[in-house]
Amino acid sequence: MALSRYALDTSAYSAFRREDPRMLNLLDEAVWIGVPAVVLGELFAGFSSGTKSRQNHNLLQVFLSHPAVEVLAVDESVASIYGELITALRKQGTPIPPNDVWIAASAIRHGAPLLTLDQHFHHITRLASIVLPPVR
Repeated sequence: MALSRYALDTSAYSAFRREDPRMLNLLDEAVWIGVPAVVLGELFAGFSSGTKSRQNHNLLQVFLSHPAVEVLAVDESVASIYGELITALRKQGTPIPPNDVWIAASAIRHGAPLLTLDQHFHHITRLASIVLPPVR
């Protein structure tokens, strides 16, 4: 039985946009897809530096308007988890980019596994993650 709840990181959304069949299959069966607000910030930053900014914004808005999709705000619970994760990663000697820690904290807060292509999420032991290898 496949999981039906996922949180997406930026690489997962990008794979979805590239029509990666693995991502399409997972998301097609999902009943809930969480998109951390930090992911939106990363996407907006990428869109603003690209040549298809308007098109990318429009495609994102269509995605976000799907009934299964929810934007995950950074709230006090997410901030508390972020602090715990940063401390644990430092103690392990395995720091990862701060935005990715916020994304992981959002996924943990909402009890959803994180879909990603980034291997460093494996360093967060509290996080259930599905790390897809890059397509070659």
